[in-house]
Order: sequence, then structure tokens, then C-alpha cells
Amino acid sequence: MKVLLVHPSVLMYSELFLRLEPLGLECVAAAVRDAGHQVRIVDLQTHDRTELAREFLDFEPDAVGFGLNYLANIPEVIDLARWFKKQRRPPFVFAGGHSVSFVADHVLRQSEGAIDAVLRGEGETGAVALLEAARDGAAHEAPGAVTLNGSGPRPRLLESIDAPRPARDLVRRRNRYFIGVLDPAASVEFTRGCPWDCSFCSAWTFYGRSYRKLSPSIAAAEIAGIREPGVFIVDDVAFIRPEHGDAIAGELERRKVRKQYYLETRADVLLRNTEVFARWKRLGLNYVFLGMEALDAEGLELFRKRISPDENMRALERARKLGLSVAINLIVDPKWDREQFRLVRDWALSVPEIVHLSVMTPYPGTEIWHTESRKLTTLDYRLFDIQHAVMPTHLPLQEFYRELVRTQAVINRKHLGVAALARTAGLVARRLAHGQTNFARMLWRFSRVYNPERLYAEHHRPVRYHLPEPTPHEVGPRDRKQLYIHIERTAPPRLAATGDAISAPDA
Repeated sequence: MKVLLVHPSVLMYSELFLRLEPLGLECVAAAVRDAGHQVRIVDLQTHDRTELAREFLDFEPDAVGFGLNYLANIPEVIDLARWFKKQRRPPFVFAGGHSVSFVADHVLRQSEGAIDAVLRGEGETGAVALLEAARDGAAHEAPGAVTLNGSGPRPRLLESIDAPRPARDLVRRRNRYFIGVLDPAASVEFTRGCPWDCSFCSAWTFYGRSYRKLSPSIAAAEIAGIREPGVFIVDDVAFIRPEHGDAIAGELERRKVRKQYYLETRADVLLRNTEVFARWKRLGLNYVFLGMEALDAEGLELFRKRISPDENMRALERARKLGLSVAINLIVDPKWDREQFRLVRDWALSVPEIVHLSVMTPYPGTEIWHTESRKLTTLDYRLFDIQHAVMPTHLPLQEFYRELVRTQAVINRKHLGVAALARTAGLVARRLAHGQTNFARMLWRFSRVYNPERLYAEHHRPVRYHLPEPTPHEVGPRDRKQLYIHIERTAPPRLAATGDAISAPDA
């Protein structure tokens, strides 16, 4: 079969701070190609719809698959699926990915036949089986497949994430991918899954508390083959296992590979495995994203971070001593008042780190989707992007957005304003000299992209597609497996406060 894989357009956050290569779609493409199919990829982050239409008409695919990792992209994908179905030779249309796995039935009904199947779970195993079943008119029998005619057995986890490796050769305009100052940047994945169970996150519910590691030699060989100077390590939490991080570092040192790296981790992992981060600093690790989420113990307990404010602060000190630049994420609760915003502004201006704000959002697949007592104020998919408030705000909504944007703007001026520009001028000049404009554009687009008028106005657009109503109920430790997409294959690592052992709290 000829298979066209499509990644949807950028969301608000991606318009400014990052645009990542479609790593998941590249892995699916590799698996499908290895199974003997012809494959092409169109990424609407870097291409427009006219180019997508041209590719479709030239290639004439038998199947079109969408990567749907973000809820906010679902309306766009349904509309595109409708367009494909109106063509002279309509293809088999399917969608898969993280977010759509939790709302598969609902998306199928809203597409009214434009999407033939939604594939829940990991796409590398699921897509190959789905295409084979679809050829025989039995798509509903494939593992993980959900169709209007029925559903297949539960999705299967890959036995190993060593293969397939992403088909990077199928993605064009790779110079458009960046994250912050890493411009351009590729993405790599060393591990898959997360042993923690934060209430606002669906990584652990998607993977069923499993945790798998890429072989160090394969990880190093992949990085050695990447031509971009920057690499974003996309693991949910990097270097949980210090011996794994050390082994990859050793392989890179042996190959004399040096890149600039950006990764995401937790404060307690950084404190526990400092030597691994120090070693990676010598290899080129410069930027760390630290999901602190809250400044006080009450907020950390609400999100079930299983960490203390003191540990977060000590991790910041440790990162500074290592010479790492840190970007901190804080979750804005819609119930914040002006004073809370002021306190966050004051704190963010008192530390040297970059601070990003995201709005607390109950997503399908998260525990708070079921337990959050405040009724959602909207079910518009497009607003579920951690930039909009989808729960009642304490302040009037327009005022909430004014405080939110004011707070983020004040923080950003510290790093991206006129005074900060003098410090980044050399960096901007070097990027521009190599034809890279992503970072420079980010410096100037903030107020145009991220402003209270736009945020508020987007609540008043006509809504054609909407999320299902959540079913409120308590989710106790014994009930959490009901949220899983995959059944865990092996016991997850153990999360301990000290040492190398990592113990899951309710495994």
C-alpha cells in the first residue's frame, strides 16, 4: 500500500517557543516502511495545506494516517479527513497518537465516517496490523483499533524500543525544527514511559506504568547520525536510571560525538543523579526543563508530585553549580487571584532561571479529568492547549488573561526584552548567518501571538467539534489501572528518595 502520514499544524505554544520534529510519526513511518509499504510524511508545522493537497494528488495514497498527540488538533484533523474522503479516490483514513487514544469513540462519531479507524496505543505495532487488516476489510479486528463497526483487542506494547528507528529521511525542511536557542534541533527518545503518577499527567496512564530503555549503543549511533547541532531528549523524565545515562554518555564519548542538548527532568532525579548530569554537561548538555509545577507544598500535593518545595529549590542551586540553564514550568490554577499572580511574578524575577506558565487543564486520560470538582466551562478541543482556561476562573475571564499574559510578559522581558537582547545578540547573529530564523522570530513575536485579547476571543469562536463530558468520580490507588491504555508488561522501576532504586507508589 501507499501510505501518507500527516502531522497537524502548530499550536499557540509552538508558535513561540518550539517546533519539534514529528518523532512519533517518523517511528510509525519506519515500521510501516519496514513492512513493505511506500510511505511519505507531510508535516503541517512546516508545510501548508496547498502543499498537502499537492502531495496527496501526486502520491495517490491508499491510506492516510494522522498523528494526533494533542487534543487541540482534533478539529483540524477531522476537517482534513472530510476533505480526503471527498476526493476522486478516497483513501482509508486513520488517526493515532497519545491524546486521541483516550477519546477514540467520540472522535469517530464526530467525524461521521470521515475517519475509518482510531488507533489507540503505540503506533509502531498498531499501524502495521491496522493496514493489513484494513486491506482485508477487517480494520476493527486489529489490536488497538477502534471503528464504528467494533474494536480490536487491547493495543500491544513494543517488545523493545530499539526498533524501528525513526525515518528522519522522510521529513523535509528539518531546519524549521527548534526549541529555544537550539535552532535547528532534532529530537531523540532514550526511554519511554514514566514511573510517577502525577494527577495532571497522562504519560503514566498511556503506557500503563511501563518503563523501557533504548540500548546505549543504538542511542549513541542515532545521535551520531543526526546532522542537526541541537538535540532535544524528549523523555518524560531524563536519566531516572543513572547507569543508563552513563552508558549512553560513554558510547558518545567513545564515538567523539558532541552536540548541544536540551532535556526535561525532575528536581529529585537531578539531585539524586547529579554526576550523570555533570557528565552530560561535559558532552554538551546546556538546557534543562524542570517541571516544578508549584512553589508551595499544597500545590505539589494537589498535583501528586511526591516532592517538596525545598527539593525543588535545592535542584535549582545544583543546576546553577553545574552551569546548566534551567527553564521552569509552573502550573497556573484558574482560581488564582491578583495577589497570587503578583507573588509568582516577584518570585520569577528573583531567580535567574526562565519561567514558563501553563494553565491547569484536565485532559482525558489524566486523573483530574475524573476528579476535578470544578465544572468545565468549555468542551472546545481547540482550547485544551494549556494556554487557555477551561475551568471557572476566580477573576473575570478577561482579567484572568490580562494577569496571565502580564505575568508571562514580565518574566519574558527578563530574558527576551531589549536589555536581554544585548546578551543574545551574538547568538541571534550566528543563527541568522546560518539561515536559521526560528530563534530570532521568537524574540519578536511574543506580544503578537500571546496576548489577552486573542486568548479571550478564542472562547467565542463557533464550536463544531467538542470533547465528551467527563464522568466525575474518585480514582483511588486501586482504580488507577482502569485509566491505562496499555496493560503493563513488567513491574515499573521503584521510586525511592535516595539511592539507585526507584519505587512506584502503588504498583
